[in-house]
Amino acid sequence: MIPKSRLPTSCAQQHTGHSRRSALQAGAIGILGLGMNHLAGLRQATASEGSRPSGKAKSCIFIFLSGGLSQHDSFDMKPNAPDNIRGEFKPIATKTPGLQICEHLPKLAQRSHLWSLCRSLTHGSNEHSAAHHIMLTGHSDLPTGFSPNNPSRSDHASIAAIAGYAMRSKQQNNLPPSVVLPERLVHSSGRVIPGQHAGAMGPQHDPWMIEASPFHNTSYGAFPEYGFDHQDRGKPDSRLFQAPQLSLPDGLGMQSVHGRLALLDSLNRQRENLASYAQVENFDRLRQGAVSLLTESAVHQALDVTHADDKHLDRYGRNSFGWSLLMARRLVGAGVSLVQVNLGNDETWDTHGNAFPHLKNNLFPPTDQALSALLDDLNSTGELDETLVVVAGEFGRAPQITWLEKHYKLPGRDHWGAVQSVLFAGGGIRGGNVIGKSDAQGAYPAQQPVKPENFAATLYDAMGIPATAAWHDAENRPHHIYSGEPIAGLF
Repeated sequence: MIPKSRLPTSCAQQHTGHSRRSALQAGAIGILGLGMNHLAGLRQATASEGSRPSGKAKSCIFIFLSGGLSQHDSFDMKPNAPDNIRGEFKPIATKTPGLQICEHLPKLAQRSHLWSLCRSLTHGSNEHSAAHHIMLTGHSDLPTGFSPNNPSRSDHASIAAIAGYAMRSKQQNNLPPSVVLPERLVHSSGRVIPGQHAGAMGPQHDPWMIEASPFHNTSYGAFPEYGFDHQDRGKPDSRLFQAPQLSLPDGLGMQSVHGRLALLDSLNRQRENLASYAQVENFDRLRQGAVSLLTESAVHQALDVTHADDKHLDRYGRNSFGWSLLMARRLVGAGVSLVQVNLGNDETWDTHGNAFPHLKNNLFPPTDQALSALLDDLNSTGELDETLVVVAGEFGRAPQITWLEKHYKLPGRDHWGAVQSVLFAGGGIRGGNVIGKSDAQGAYPAQQPVKPENFAATLYDAMGIPATAAWHDAENRPHHIYSGEPIAGLF
């Protein structure tokens, strides 16, 4: 718990009595016929007032690579290491003198002046579900009672949920402040991966899920162009990328808008009905977000990415990676504060075997193309200065190449929480910069180790969330948002 002296004035007031403003707000609840369940939203608005740091980013696109990107084969290559460590790929020069990355990321290499790397992020888990929770929440510790098979309301809140809570008052619209797309992360067994939701903050603060990519338990990657199966089991993948399929946070009283809204005329019907309904019903800000998501024309355009013009589709790619990053770019343009983009379903980047052909042919091409197009778009309009772009996974990959012949035709690398590389761009990030260093084998940090707490704090700080910010639970107890300092040297 934070000492009262460290809380923003508006937060500390909640423990010293009710202000005139909060009394007026409480009275308005009865006048508007809303009800006590809306006090949480009012408390949230009050708590977010007060001084803020001068973070440049108005929005953030958090690109998550579920499964774990191999640092050796992407952004932290070890060409002088032994054969069983350095791998099959060769490094190439970037636009930044002395900085090299993988030969199969040529577009990003040409744009190194726009991004920076942290090569020393580290945590202690090599298990997928625990590591997802660690990186998606920014907490190295696991909560009491943590279960890898069952997300719980005792879990830590996700970065997306925290940012959505803290950034709401900065928005000039009623759109959801935080969105996750194009799918939830679901294991091949069907269990939902922990760390994606608001956890202890409560379901009313869950990020909004835009589920445009149907679940498939054996196919991964950027379908339909670059879809693949890790173990080549030959099961057909006939998925369609259709947006939007909205999964709204619980407790908003708008369950009727659940379900797939595949056609534009269906969207229009929803828009007309909701707009009419909103004229005769008093919606609080949380419910109004649900209405706005369906009624704003800018949101319609943002979600309808598969029908974008050829120029955009050719640049981003006609696949789930390209469509997802184009959707994210449009949503932040429409005013959403944070968009988490899952590039591939759960464990897409889990390259235990067949690693080198899958990275070379299926994963790097659509990622290199779509991420480069996103950076170009934001840079050309000047929005990159106000949009933080981050790329990370739940962990890195092991130094030694291994071969699980029972499951894979070719070798790969195992899980490795001890070090991974993270890419940052925009939002005041200094381009062409490298923070931290791994050892000669790419196994452990050798300089400036960075924890998930520092990673989360960097996102919060860049977005202007004050270091003293807190969220409040149902008993009105404050919980400090920051658990570490921002990564030094990035900005």
